[in-house]
Amino acid sequence: MNDKKKISSTDLLMIANQLIQEHDQYINGMRAESVEEKDGVLIFKGNYFLNESGLPTEKTTSVFNVFKYLAHHLSKEFTLDN
Repeated sequence: MNDKKKISSTDLLMIANQLIQEHDQYINGMRAESVEEKDGVLIFKGNYFLNESGLPTEKTTSVFNVFKYLAHHLSKEFTLDN
């Protein structure tokens, strides 16, 4: 009963990065660089704009929120084609 579309990670990242650029919290340089799937949830990774000590900055929250948005919306529609 799985009606999700199978998609390559390359194609999914193209879709994700288009959605990122259209998102209200978009920051210049924000980009999904990789994606994996765990228990049916797509997990996007990229630059979280951490400081030199590895701690969050003001931009980190925006990146987290946008990647969470991607996971929530795209996980309903797609599954990775391994």
